[in-house]
Amino acid sequence: MGRLKLLFTNVRIIILVAALVMVLVALRPAPWAEGVVIKSVLRNSSAELGGIVNPKPTAAPMSKEVILAMNNVPISSLKDYFAFVGDLEPNRTVQVRTTKGLYKLVTGMEDIGLRVDNAPTSNLRKGLDLQGGTRVLLSPVEEVGDDVLELLVENLKQRLNVYGLSDLTITTVRDKPGILGSGNKYILVEIAGASEEEVKDLLAKQGKFEAKISNATVFKGGNDVTFVCRTADCSGIDPNRGCGKSGNEWACSFSFSISLSPEAAQRQADATRNLSVVARPSGEGYLAEPLRLFLDDVEVDSLNIAEDLKGRAVTEIQISGSGVGVSEQDAVYTTLDNMKKLQTVLITGSLPVRLSIVKVDNISPVLGELFLYNSLFVGLLAVLGVTVILMIAYRRVSLAIPIIITCLSEIFMVLGLAALIGWNIDLAAIAGIIVAVGTGVDDQIVITDEVLRRRREESLYLWKDRLKQAFFIIFSAYFTAVAAMVPLLFAGAGLLKGFALTTILGVTVGVFITRPAFAVIIQMIFGEQR
Repeated sequence: MGRLKLLFTNVRIIILVAALVMVLVALRPAPWAEGVVIKSVLRNSSAELGGIVNPKPTAAPMSKEVILAMNNVPISSLKDYFAFVGDLEPNRTVQVRTTKGLYKLVTGMEDIGLRVDNAPTSNLRKGLDLQGGTRVLLSPVEEVGDDVLELLVENLKQRLNVYGLSDLTITTVRDKPGILGSGNKYILVEIAGASEEEVKDLLAKQGKFEAKISNATVFKGGNDVTFVCRTADCSGIDPNRGCGKSGNEWACSFSFSISLSPEAAQRQADATRNLSVVARPSGEGYLAEPLRLFLDDVEVDSLNIAEDLKGRAVTEIQISGSGVGVSEQDAVYTTLDNMKKLQTVLITGSLPVRLSIVKVDNISPVLGELFLYNSLFVGLLAVLGVTVILMIAYRRVSLAIPIIITCLSEIFMVLGLAALIGWNIDLAAIAGIIVAVGTGVDDQIVITDEVLRRRREESLYLWKDRLKQAFFIIFSAYFTAVAAMVPLLFAGAGLLKGFALTTILGVTVGVFITRPAFAVIIQMIFGEQR
């Protein structure tokens, strides 16, 4: 009993326990959490108009808003959520109760504008390898400075957020750093839960939108457009043109209203002032030149201009377009997706330079879950393997158990630190954790061997000298490991950062917290009370 009391009054053990408690607070584990978490909210959607706020990408998972019930129907999982929204009809009021309040939404032609996932069970962020999604490596087609690169990142963030993809990470990375240059510049985009087809056009296209009358540009996407309607009352499938079949394909048309700045409206008035009017058999007159819409220098539509708009600075106009599909339903989906992309470009404007896609990695959620399961299974086998080897080597369970507990403590603290700094845990990070735990086992074996040798050669060496020698070896290995990992933080276009960072965190936690505590435990086991 006295030995146990001495153990838990030791400063090194107190530091270890305090660190574990702080990590537990940072992780906030909630394994039985129910509901669906709101990952993103579409701009001008029913959800945003109803008051639901788009979560910040940097927000901790447990701090995000979770839907608990809709129209008093409990929402415990994704299955419950999609079963409920699948039966919703347009222009219906939906009462949504979340962890942050109660909202009343009015449904539109499309969904209510929420992107959701199962409620988080901790603050640990999972990378694409574990939760599925798309990783895209982009490169500017021309040499750009750091200021333009940062502008590209901000524009891409806005473009993807407007499109409804806010659970993303966009960073600038370089490769081949050297004395004579800083290396090639890239933009790395990681989007959880998004498919390759959904994001490639948004990322690769510069998104230069222009509306021309004759050869005069009257407005562009971005600053010239002050408002883009995305609600059901002023956007969707065009009721005047609808859908129709031509040959083996179906085609549908969309339309939505936009508001122009006064300067853009005046340019339109100047461009139409001298145009002649062409009479139609229906009695309606149109101007001789249409309003032609160009996206990345390709004409996507042409709109007739009514004669009463001649020379007038009109700020409210209608934009239209189309989409095709093998069936009517497929054509509707394609048309609405084309409309959403065009609306996104009109809101965000064009990128400063065009980007090319260097590499695309698409990981399905099912594959991500399989990766996570395999990682946990392999980790468990590794822990059991270490336990068996140590028990065979030392023939004492009392030696193997502290080593295993120390390893688990290190893993727990690394995960807690990752949650605290907002770092995503992916396969590279898991590999780093395994390396850190492996070096930890080596260090603990060094400490154990020094203690056992001290017992065999008690008359030759003092305990203090043995411990100093053990920690000299441990710190030498520590600085070597950190020095080896630092270059990897900037290598491989940033894809090895998770491995390098978790390795550094793991060995640092071990050297300064768990190894000293382990030395005390081993000392107590052999009765070396001081």
